[in-house]
Amino acid sequence: MTTAIPHGTTGRRSVDEQRRTLLRTARDVADDLAADAIARDQAGKPPADETARLREAGLPAALTPPGPDRGADWRTGCAVIREIAAADSSVGDVLARHYVHTWSGRFYAGHDHATALEEESVGEQWLWTGAVRAPVPHDDDGDAPELTLRRRTPGYVLSGRRSVDTAAAAADQIVVDAVCAATGDVLVVRIPPGARGVTVESAHDRLGQRVAGAGEVVLDRVAITPEQVLGRRPHDEESTAPFTALAEPALRLALCHVGLGIAEGALTEARDLSRGGRAHRLPGEDPDLFLTYGELASAAQTATAVVDRATDVMARALDTGPHLDAEGAAGVAALVATAETVTSKAALRITARVLELADAPGLDRFWRNARVLTAHRPAAHRLRSIGEHYLNGSHPVVAAFR
Repeated sequence: MTTAIPHGTTGRRSVDEQRRTLLRTARDVADDLAADAIARDQAGKPPADETARLREAGLPAALTPPGPDRGADWRTGCAVIREIAAADSSVGDVLARHYVHTWSGRFYAGHDHATALEEESVGEQWLWTGAVRAPVPHDDDGDAPELTLRRRTPGYVLSGRRSVDTAAAAADQIVVDAVCAATGDVLVVRIPPGARGVTVESAHDRLGQRVAGAGEVVLDRVAITPEQVLGRRPHDEESTAPFTALAEPALRLALCHVGLGIAEGALTEARDLSRGGRAHRLPGEDPDLFLTYGELASAAQTATAVVDRATDVMARALDTGPHLDAEGAAGVAALVATAETVTSKAALRITARVLELADAPGLDRFWRNARVLTAHRPAAHRLRSIGEHYLNGSHPVVAAFR
């Protein structure tokens, strides 16, 4: 039975006790998800049942930015994401993107707006998703905007389409960026999926992350009120405020924890199969099997160490808030790019290798999930950015592949 997180009592408990309660709830949810993970992966349905389990346990409300009597600090939020991802990486992906998008008010809006939004999100147990593009270098002309805002009193109307990787039909708030036709400004807005003019085309037959609920959101003259506008997203990296520049690496780092969860889940399942004698070779005293597991466990532990360091640095940067400087933001992004490189390599290697160690239905889902999670982030691009930062100490944020 899943332990639901009690609301309205955090003020009477220590921070450590809050963290323990949240992690205990995450483990309960993970155990519940692991019990039927293979069947749900094979069915590949949108995550209606999965998000209902998250809501029942109170995780969407718990995984919001920290505030008085609410929310989770960055380290705790990432620990919860990794715990869930080890059991079901599709649901871990949903939770990772939810948690980062709940920070959107702090990244783009003013303090009062962000606070009110977070309090409403907790009270309503909103589940968030979105797809906000990163600012491009100043010399990159870019493509025609996918989403366009046109003025209408009060507010705007929004039209276009945008691919969303998780919970496209299950979320309560979708965060996107769109170009204002009148001014050319790029505005970040939030959309309730049930609003008039919003339709979702679900992605079917995905190789991996089948239960994440990916899809394309189609917007036909959707009304956007002034309260739904979070703020302005600068056109280029050079004009982006350092704290706002954390938005993209924060998402990439949260997804590193999903990748770690995949690697840890694959290793654990393969180990249990080997111990149970259902592998190609029985454990016994087989030195080759010990060597292989030693290599894979070391790869997982190395990735964990790198990701944990990046997580600590990101947590300090988020705590710094608007006082963060450009050099600090660039250093965080370089560490995140390093964590992403190491984690992607480890997850792909581990999940492919365990298929040679054990033969069991559903074990292939780990490799498929890792492949989809890492497919759009080529290592060469990240390594060049890391090298540029190392050699030149460049201030612009180390950008993700676009």
